[in-house]
Amino acid sequence: MTYAPATHTRTERRLGHFPSGRDVAVTVHRYDGGDGPTVFAQAAQHGIELNGPAALRRLHGRLVDADIAGTVVVVPITNPLAFDHRSYLTPEAYDALNPNFNRIWPGDGGGSFQERLVANLWPLVEGADAAVDLHTGNPEMLEHVRYRRADPDARSLAEAFGTDVLLADDDPIDSDDDSIDSDDASERGDHGGGETAASGDFTGKFRLAAARIGVPAITAELSNSRTVCQSAAESGAVGVWNVLCELDVLSEAPAARSEPRILRDDAPRVVAETSGLFELREDLSVGAEVVDGEELGAVYDPATFERLETVTATADGVMYSVSPGRVVVTGERLASIATNA
Repeated sequence: MTYAPATHTRTERRLGHFPSGRDVAVTVHRYDGGDGPTVFAQAAQHGIELNGPAALRRLHGRLVDADIAGTVVVVPITNPLAFDHRSYLTPEAYDALNPNFNRIWPGDGGGSFQERLVANLWPLVEGADAAVDLHTGNPEMLEHVRYRRADPDARSLAEAFGTDVLLADDDPIDSDDDSIDSDDASERGDHGGGETAASGDFTGKFRLAAARIGVPAITAELSNSRTVCQSAAESGAVGVWNVLCELDVLSEAPAARSEPRILRDDAPRVVAETSGLFELREDLSVGAEVVDGEELGAVYDPATFERLETVTATADGVMYSVSPGRVVVTGERLASIATNA
């Protein structure tokens, strides 16, 4: 490795254009040093997940004064359509077929509007040796990093990031893979945090698309969507910095951390079987150890006060994401449980 003072450049990358003729573009930051690897980092695939961009702003302040080996490429607002509309998903008016940016990687130059936007961003990933995708969940979620269990390089990056909890997934890389990945709802920070094993084709997630081209990638789930949380933003900045240290982009060693707890997100989601007002059991909170069948709370009729449903755990494990209470509809996720790996 050759370390040299970072040279920072900022450019606008055109991804497409609106009907009015205005460009849909993202800001790309490059930090170039001596000879070394290229690392890609992005945030805000979902427009309400604000602590990723806040983390990358903090990282910027450190990288511009650092000696680095290689190149760091940063896109702080990956999905400007969702971000500007303050929406988790891209508004349906732009792309009713593919409103979720994180389901269509690596994009399609001849596809729907968002597929074309992603396709024009994808070359930045193809040129990388590793990638970090920053997301945020809700306040009642354990910060964690997801990685593909079969990828030791991704595990090393996940461990270096530094969260106390890692979620190892058996992710399907190929579209004909029969295994089901458990990434959905923790990328939906506005809907409770925690990913879900709901059926569907998940091969278009960023982390899996990167894996298919040999780029180890991790998904960091910070806390607190919709609000910039100082501690979450700092955690994200330190985490990406640690990954750069692990890859020798920075000459220092990653910050020392306690051994992370490795969990599997393979338990069925805890969902409401009826609509009403959900209340979590008073002595429970996120991070609690629960056993299969244990009462977690109840759904009530807010008008008649009738208990409509007793909500129970679906497996033995750690409740890593939970709603303390809210209005729910039938089928809505109330908690996510991860089992010991």
